Amino acid sequence: MTPPAGAQHGVLLLSCPDSPGIVHAVTGLLAREKCTIVQSQQFGSADSGAFFMRVEFARVDGSPLDLDALGQEMRVLADRFGMTWKLADAAQRPRVVIMVSKFAHCLNDLLFRNSIGELNLDVVAVVSNHPDLGRIADGFGVPFRHIPLTKDTKPQAEAALLDLVREERVDLVVLARYMQILSDDLCKQFEGRAINIHHSMLPSFKGAKPYHQAHARGVKYIGATAHYVTADLDEGPIIEQEVIRVDHSLGPAQLAACGREAESRALARAVRWHSENRIAVLGNRTVVFR
Repeated sequence: MTPPAGAQHGVLLLSCPDSPGIVHAVTGLLAREKCTIVQSQQFGSADSGAFFMRVEFARVDGSPLDLDALGQEMRVLADRFGMTWKLADAAQRPRVVIMVSKFAHCLNDLLFRNSIGELNLDVVAVVSNHPDLGRIADGFGVPFRHIPLTKDTKPQAEAALLDLVREERVDLVVLARYMQILSDDLCKQFEGRAINIHHSMLPSFKGAKPYHQAHARGVKYIGATAHYVTADLDEGPIIEQEVIRVDHSLGPAQLAACGREAESRALARAVRWHSENRIAVLGNRTVVFR
C-alpha cells in the first residue's frame, strides 16, 4: 500500500548470517507496526554465507514513525538472527566535515550538489591544511577551518581535527582530495565513517604527476575510486568507481580534466549512498543497494 505523500520514511539496513525466515521476520514486524514497505532490496553472499537487506518503509496512514519503539522490537530480531543493523529516519541529514588541500573540484561539486538538494548533508565545516579554498566554503556559507600540518605538527593537527569532529557530532568525514596521509590511529577512529577519493587507472600511477605518467603510457581509460578509509593506504572497501574513455589525442592537461570529472562523480555518488544508508561492508568489500 502506498503511503500518503509527505509521510515520514524510515530505513532499516541489516546484515547477518543467512538463514530461512529473515525476510518474513522483518516484513512481519513492519506489518505489525502498521507500516508499508516503500522499497526493499536484499542480497545473499554465496561466498561468505552472509545476508544483507535494506528496507525503506512508512506508516500506512502517514503518521509519524516511532523509531525508538521499532528499535526495541528490532533488538529482539537482531538477537534471534545475529544481526548487525541500523535504523534511521530517511530524511535525517548526516553531519559532515569535508577535508581538502588545494584541489577544488570535489569540494565545489559536493557543495553545489548539496545546495540544490541533490545531496542531503549538513556540512558543518570544510577543513584544510591550506587556506586556499576558504573562498569556496565562504561562497556556500559553510564554516572554513584552516588546520596547518607539517611533519612535526601532525599529532597536534589530528588532535584538533578530532576535537572538531567530537564537538560537532560529525557522522561522516569526506576526504575530497585531502593530500595528507591520516595516521593509523585516526583511521581506526574514523572506521566506517570516512570516505576518500583518488585516481585509479590501469596501470595505477603513483607519485607525482599521475596524469603525465598516464599520457606517457598511452592509457585508454581515466578512472577514480571512492572507498572507505582504513589504515591500509588506499586499500579500504571500494564504494564506487568511475571511468572515462580517452585516446591518444588528449594531452596531460586534458587527461587531468577527465580525472577531475571522474573523481567528482564517484565521490558524490559514494557520499550520497552512505548518507542514504545504502552501504553495508562485507570484509574488504561493500554491498551497495542503489
